[in-house]
Amino acid sequence: MKTIVAGREPVTRTEFIELALGIDLELFTGTATESPLDRAARLDVAKEVLAELRESNPETAAYAASLLRTLPLQQPRPSGRRPRRTVRRPANGCTARTAVAA
Repeated sequence: MKTIVAGREPVTRTEFIELALGIDLELFTGTATESPLDRAARLDVAKEVLAELRESNPETAAYAASLLRTLPLQQPRPSGRRPRRTVRRPANGCTARTAVAA
């Protein structure tokens, strides 16, 4: 059985939630790569949308408010150290030897 929401077939859970609730999850959760200025602008818009949702659909507003409290996954920060160099060995495990003619 296929699940179709608003005439579209969602592929992922996130798409299903976005189509079913009519909200953009990224607006409330953010991304790990956004700048502080982008985050502030996104949160301003999210708060306005949340205020409108509270009037029209309190259940969806409660879900959106819970999303505001979540943090996006953080990308690993560079440690300032160089990556470790690895020693390359021949594929068969043998070392090549050269002979010198006398």
